[in-house]
Amino acid sequence: MCSDTPLLNNIKKKVRSYTTVDDEPLAMALGAYRAITLRKGERLSRQGDKVNHFYYLERGCISYYKMEEDAIKVLEFYTQDVFFTDLIAYVKGTPTDCYLEALEDSTVLAVHKDDAERSFASSHQLERFGRLSMQEAFVKLFNRVDRLNNRSNEERYLRLVQKRPDLLQRVPQYLIASYLGITPVGLSKLRKRLGKG
Repeated sequence: MCSDTPLLNNIKKKVRSYTTVDDEPLAMALGAYRAITLRKGERLSRQGDKVNHFYYLERGCISYYKMEEDAIKVLEFYTQDVFFTDLIAYVKGTPTDCYLEALEDSTVLAVHKDDAERSFASSHQLERFGRLSMQEAFVKLFNRVDRLNNRSNEERYLRLVQKRPDLLQRVPQYLIASYLGITPVGLSKLRKRLGKG
């Protein structure tokens, strides 16, 4: 049970950014979350694990990736104040083929799927939050695939610089390259051409 009040302040604001939730059902729902402290390099999940938790990232940076032909393929970077999980494995109840790994020392709040479902069943407000947060996660996933398929390397890089410039300081360049769908050499050449490297 998560009872550390400073940790809960941010997640309360985040939940309420989706919809109105009264104090009592929100307090009951958040009582099921537990705090997890991860050191850099520690994993929340690895290939073959069942994904039974939904997470809120209080602080830090988490890489969501899979291995393809012995190479890392980064699907997403999660940074503080975001809900996340391996969404496909979580929804389908199947083992994941991905990894969730801390790129920095991180603090995560985790809720078990059963506890989340109980909270949604007990409150229409919480059910609405659950639906809206899942919809947002699916839209982000779709948009990410769309960008990879329909934008040039330069467009993807410039969007990253504009939307998430902190990642360029926090994440190793080879992982940024993987996230952008290019090689590290390709990223280096792109940065030089654009006067960024």
